[in-house]
Amino acid sequence: MSTSSFQTSVAVFALLILHAGALDTFTAAVYEHAVLLPKETETPVSRDDALLLMNKNIDILEKAIKQAAEQGAKIIVTPEDALYGWKFSRETIFPYLEDVPDPEVGWIPCQDPHRFGHTPIQARLSCLAKNNSIYVLANIGDKKPCNSYDSRCPPNGYYQYNTNVVYDMTGQLVARYHKYHLYSEPQFDVPEKPELVTFNTTFGRFGIFTCFDILFHDPAVTLVKDFQVDTVLFPTAWMNVLPLLTAVEFHSAWAMGMRVNLLVANIHHVRLNMTGSGIYAPHTPKVYHYDMETDQGRLLLSEVDLHPRGSPTYPAAANWSAHASAVQPFPGQKPPFRGFISRDEFHFTELSENAGNLTVCQEDLCCHLSYRMLRKEESEVYVLGAFTGLHGRRKREFWQVCTMLKCKTTSLATCGKPVETALTRFNMFSLSGTFGTEYVFPEVLLTKVRLSPGKFEVLKDGRLVNKNGSSEPLLSVSLFGRWYTKDSRFISGGISNLETTNLLIFTFLMIIALQI
Repeated sequence: MSTSSFQTSVAVFALLILHAGALDTFTAAVYEHAVLLPKETETPVSRDDALLLMNKNIDILEKAIKQAAEQGAKIIVTPEDALYGWKFSRETIFPYLEDVPDPEVGWIPCQDPHRFGHTPIQARLSCLAKNNSIYVLANIGDKKPCNSYDSRCPPNGYYQYNTNVVYDMTGQLVARYHKYHLYSEPQFDVPEKPELVTFNTTFGRFGIFTCFDILFHDPAVTLVKDFQVDTVLFPTAWMNVLPLLTAVEFHSAWAMGMRVNLLVANIHHVRLNMTGSGIYAPHTPKVYHYDMETDQGRLLLSEVDLHPRGSPTYPAAANWSAHASAVQPFPGQKPPFRGFISRDEFHFTELSENAGNLTVCQEDLCCHLSYRMLRKEESEVYVLGAFTGLHGRRKREFWQVCTMLKCKTTSLATCGKPVETALTRFNMFSLSGTFGTEYVFPEVLLTKVRLSPGKFEVLKDGRLVNKNGSSEPLLSVSLFGRWYTKDSRFISGGISNLETTNLLIFTFLMIIALQI
């Protein structure tokens, strides 16, 4: 073979390899948006004023969408509340709402903006997707008329929903999702049941939910486990809560625990502790952003696997209690002391030596830690903590948590309080727990609220361990478990339909028993 023929063959082979690689991945984008907020008012603004504000926010999003498309992104996710902010009543949000139809109607708002009434916001979003040949997810408000025959119909005659919409590269509406788990949103209604929304593309199968939804089984877990989505689109307005629930910490852990791609777009609002967006793969964060110093938005892009389950880097499922259940509690420790993370009462034990093996238990959850510090800093105290039970003031979600964390000061009374900086490095750590749930999310948070890509892993037996030598200074290492089947069934002060049925059956059987 001649030299020129050989070079040509090599070039063709290289192109084939590149083409094959391109078929395995796609470029995704998320935008952390510094939203322009309306003036606080107790009376509704005019529709024109509402459109003026929303279009100012879309002007900013438009630049990010164009930039993402120019850099080869196939899809971009923008945050929850990105068009108008928050702090609304049902009345004051109304001028910002549009009727969002079911995607099955096959609507391209950019081409037919008046088909479903006055929908200038949907038309503009559709045109942004179409003109830039990119899928666009945006969060808007949907209004649905209802009538007095519907006992649930609100007094103003409309259901109002916190809504995600997705437009494809032609501008067609391909997905609509109404948020189910509202956190503190009196302006919106809860749908009758959780919606399970997916859509297919040439670069994978996608699922959607919003913000607080991620902490519940439906729709979040069901989309991944039963609908086998490759990638979840996740707009959020997430307030960071140390030590367990900062955005980048928990969202990256959820992607690892569920073994799915997660595209997270957060609001950027420093005064409300809102920051933290990222593109997370099942095995590691691809790119993330956490910024409490500036008031600027940020566009993030990364290559992600089309079908992560088929990737050679796809992690094996962990048996989260295998190791911890097989070992005896480590002996010779001081009695645990009680402390709080937010409103949850933990059992803590101090890491009093440079290295050691510790166990702390609460009820049937025992957390085991083996560790070795590079050097014990006299100015810093670390503890191992365990919590199992219904979380917080609401007492709705059942948590199981094992965590090693830095206390705010050398006083043990400050353990569990938020802290953002640390000096202590660990040569080794291995954390495990006797979890009763298969849904456990591994968190590692470094000083200054940073992640640790590639520096830790989950073993098949449920141990969270470091790798590649000593760590950077650690804020916390946690296994955050959600035991969904133990969640409280009381929702918003009422009883679910299932619970009501069970109560009626129980009452009926008791009456029969008493008569006998």
